[in-house]
Amino acid sequence: MELNVNGTSYTLDVPAEERLLWTLRDRLGLTGTKFGCGIGICGACTVHINGAAVRSCLMPLAAVVGAEILTIEGLAETDGSGTITLHPVQQAFIDHQVPQCGWCMSGQIMQAASFLAQNPQPSEEETVRAMSGNYCRCGCYVRIRQAVQEAAGMAGEEEAT
Repeated sequence: MELNVNGTSYTLDVPAEERLLWTLRDRLGLTGTKFGCGIGICGACTVHINGAAVRSCLMPLAAVVGAEILTIEGLAETDGSGTITLHPVQQAFIDHQVPQCGWCMSGQIMQAASFLAQNPQPSEEETVRAMSGNYCRCGCYVRIRQAVQEAAGMAGEEEAT
């Protein structure tokens, strides 16, 4: 089975019904995608499939063959000299000191990045609605909202330059 993950092609001999989450973590070593509930409710396992945020714990591999899969490990950009530029959402989460236990952070960031790609200048209400399906055990929802709103501003600044 051929998978394209973070711009790299992988050929894997795995069952088509295996869940993407376990392939990412156990076979490819991409452990930034977290296991939370296993039933698609919490959002800890959120990745992008062709730019859309999806729950990898529910996604069978057969459904993602030929798709572009992006995990938290592939969200930042690295230039030819090895300099890493964080995605605006990643930077905003750091700036607002959002991460606490880390359980939900990669899923929160991936949800926010996909949302902002579709709606680069959201209202506060749209942000709250878009992020409402991702749970945070530490209750950092105010800081998450603030970070997403800041990232929207940062993304807008990047586009203007």
